[in-house]
Amino acid sequence: MTTQKLVNDLSYKIVGACIEVHKLVGPGLYEEVYHKCLEREFDLLGLNYQSELEIPFLYKGSHIDCKVKCDFLIEELIVLELKSVTDIHQIHKAQTMNYMNLLKVPRSILVNFNVTNLYHEGCEFFASKIFKELSKE
Repeated sequence: MTTQKLVNDLSYKIVGACIEVHKLVGPGLYEEVYHKCLEREFDLLGLNYQSELEIPFLYKGSHIDCKVKCDFLIEELIVLELKSVTDIHQIHKAQTMNYMNLLKVPRSILVNFNVTNLYHEGCEFFASKIFKELSKE
């Protein structure tokens, strides 16, 4: 059964993987480098994930043939979006929240690898209505 605690624990595991990659690789590289390193890290942790998942998009009840992709969907519960940019902008946050809502998952995490301290400067968490409806334990 999915609970808020399960989603929170998984979130910490994902951020821990991101911190490990950032610690070993450092800031200033292209997003693709972090993406590939995270695939390896998630494999080592035994996490089930989909990489560069194409998200179905409906408009007024019709499937729209367009490429909407999230970086990772982890354990069918959390969207992880990666950036390696000078500043996170509102559009990055909106993109991450839209992917979470389109996939109907409880949480999304936006990570910017182009920072000195990933945990304090580079991570933002978002919760959907689904998360708020989950039991706490």
